[in-house]
Amino acid sequence: MIEFDDLPELVDPVLVAAFEGWNDAGDSASGTISHLCDVWDAQPLADLDSEEYYDYQVNRPHISTDETGVRQLTWPSTRLYVARIPLAPRDIILVQGIEPNMKWQQFVREILSLAAELDVSMVVTLGALLSDTPHTRPVPVTGTSTDASVGAELGLEASHYEGPTGIVGVLQEACMRFGIPAVSLWAAVPHYVAQPPCPKATLALVRRVEDLLDIPVPLGNLVEESRAWEIGVDELAAEDDEVGEYVTQLEEARDTADLPEASGEAIAREIEKYLRRRGAEDR
Repeated sequence: MIEFDDLPELVDPVLVAAFEGWNDAGDSASGTISHLCDVWDAQPLADLDSEEYYDYQVNRPHISTDETGVRQLTWPSTRLYVARIPLAPRDIILVQGIEPNMKWQQFVREILSLAAELDVSMVVTLGALLSDTPHTRPVPVTGTSTDASVGAELGLEASHYEGPTGIVGVLQEACMRFGIPAVSLWAAVPHYVAQPPCPKATLALVRRVEDLLDIPVPLGNLVEESRAWEIGVDELAAEDDEVGEYVTQLEEARDTADLPEASGEAIAREIEKYLRRRGAEDR
């Protein structure tokens, strides 16, 4: 179990978590946590003991050499960071790791025990899945909640998925049993460009996290990387007639589903988000 000599005093903390592996198509969810750690200057808080949860023949340690020539071994792990954003109404705990190979129930108990010690008010899990969505359209992000009151407040529905699940699903179910409000955000990554990274899906998740937490998130290079990714996929589709036709079919299906035009209220919300983001980047 994680042990602390002195737990930090946090303001209304929310825990945001993502895990590499089954839950992370295009590395989009884990990429979101990496981006938030970077732009919010998150500081290390704790590591979970990798010996307890990882099979090193499946998730092998990495050896590298730094700028001074010193060789270093990095073990697979799940790490927790704390972000204190200036002028924000709350602090954020960021959890970044790899889906464990064993002891999943102990793994989530350890994370939620820490959440209880830190008085976390809500858990947000991030995931990404492969889907029949066109790369030329905005990335769909689905949000669900295990808490009826939180779902009603945020306009989220309960998940009706049945079938195999990953560590994100296990953590969500544990939150429900522990009585911790939880929200899950999932981005849909085009299945025909499954190889990571997918910055467009990461950008979509970052924007949904921004909306959910009501905290501006600087976008950095994500917008430019997203455009470059889309242009690259356009070029690949143009070289293959079958892929090009398939993308056109996906576009038609998506556009038909999205026929209702954006309301003035929706446009106003987008303008407000843009202004908040620009203000955060200028500080």
